[in-house]
Amino acid sequence: MRSNILKIALFATGLSGIVAEYNLSTLASYFLGDSVFQWTMIVSVMLFSMGLGSRLSKIIKTDLLKKFIIIEFVLSLTIAFSSLFTYVIHGFTVYSAVAIYFFSIFIGILIGTEIPLVIRLNKEYETLRINVASVIEKDYYGSLVGGVLFAFVGLPYLGLTFTPFVLGIINFSVALLLLFLLLEEQIKKSKIQLISFSIFTGIMLIIGLFIARPIVMYSEQRQYKDKVILSAQSKYQKIVITMWKKNFWLYINGNQQLCTIDEVMYHEPLVHPAMQLLGNPQNVLILGGGDGCATREVLKYKSVEKITLVDLDPVMTNLAKTNPVLTKLNNNSFNNNIVEIFNKDAFKYIEKCELFFDVIIIDLPDPRTVELGRLYSQEFYKLCYKKLRPNGVIVTQAGSPYFATKSFICINKTVESAGFSTIPIHNQVITMGEWGWIIGTKKHSNNLKNIVRKLKFDNINTQWINNEAMLLMTSFGKDFFIDTTKTIEINQIHNPVLYHYYLKGNWDLY
Repeated sequence: MRSNILKIALFATGLSGIVAEYNLSTLASYFLGDSVFQWTMIVSVMLFSMGLGSRLSKIIKTDLLKKFIIIEFVLSLTIAFSSLFTYVIHGFTVYSAVAIYFFSIFIGILIGTEIPLVIRLNKEYETLRINVASVIEKDYYGSLVGGVLFAFVGLPYLGLTFTPFVLGIINFSVALLLLFLLLEEQIKKSKIQLISFSIFTGIMLIIGLFIARPIVMYSEQRQYKDKVILSAQSKYQKIVITMWKKNFWLYINGNQQLCTIDEVMYHEPLVHPAMQLLGNPQNVLILGGGDGCATREVLKYKSVEKITLVDLDPVMTNLAKTNPVLTKLNNNSFNNNIVEIFNKDAFKYIEKCELFFDVIIIDLPDPRTVELGRLYSQEFYKLCYKKLRPNGVIVTQAGSPYFATKSFICINKTVESAGFSTIPIHNQVITMGEWGWIIGTKKHSNNLKNIVRKLKFDNINTQWINNEAMLLMTSFGKDFFIDTTKTIEINQIHNPVLYHYYLKGNWDLY
């Protein structure tokens, strides 16, 4: 019986440990950026810390079960409050990285200390060969279950705030089981100490559950200048809408996506030059664009018979269908009967799609990670090339030509390498700064710039873009921010240079 409870405890430790790693890694990706680097470092640091914990366990020589239970209580509290403290620190200081890595190290040390203790406690019941194998086995099984729970339950339903509290409760429950077993074997002083510690831990977990949401909301509010009116966590991203006077801002993972003051200065250049180049597009594919604004602009063309929109996050597209702020902004575009929405990965969709399109509009987040970078890769643009009709046009948002100059040039070269004739355009979006797009055509032309400059928009109801705007948007002046004699590579899946260019941009100029 005692051996089984010890193994249950280690199963719980494996489960909570792996989920704590994932939780902290996700927080690091949201707050610090560069998800590949953060996940790599968090997991590595935590595993290293487990090694330190194993080494430290050597100094524990007596009262092993009592000390194991104490570690379980400490672990339950540390895991439970790790996200909450990180949100608070992020809201008030610039040192969220310190908090995240501190919790990674401390949790790793606690878990690393527990595993050798369980092996030593269990040696009375099993031979060394079976003991080591069965104990470590349970820890690994717990890790698998934890990973599945985080991916399918924790992140999409409980969020980064409440998932750690569930883990804390699991560890706390296991510690209580061990404590009741211990009651029959320890001196009275130890019973009182452990019962007092368990009561304190239980009270703290209950308090934490009640105060977590308001504290996180308050901390989140401090990150934004304006009032937060919506905060939603999907399994892919954090979505926030803020309000100032009668204007609204949409943020994803803390990065502004649009503002109702000037979003037309982004969405009209994204959509209309590409649509006008073709003349009478009938079948349009939008990759990304989960807010519905690009779809709103495409719907202005009477020739369009079908709009296919592919956005990974169903939470985002459902908000665009139902949230009053977004439905008013996008003119209820997602409820139009010619619009079909697929919540899928854009790369996988275009890879398996059997349809052909006149225009492909790519309205995806900036390539700040390797995962996003594959949607700006040569391989991806070649797939798009195959899915366009002979005179088809592609347009992709390409970030800022001044704050991420190398990234912008890299995207242009990568689109061109996929077989398109390209032209870069840019515009000053008041709340976002200077922004850029790359237009590509399958029909090769050495005169593309002049063709784009002559585009007229008299047949479309636009708020900002006109022929005069096209003259400005196709003019860049001399290269100023970078040395263009240096080679800028093409972004490929096996050579993901783009996100490095993006992260090492001229952001300190802003």
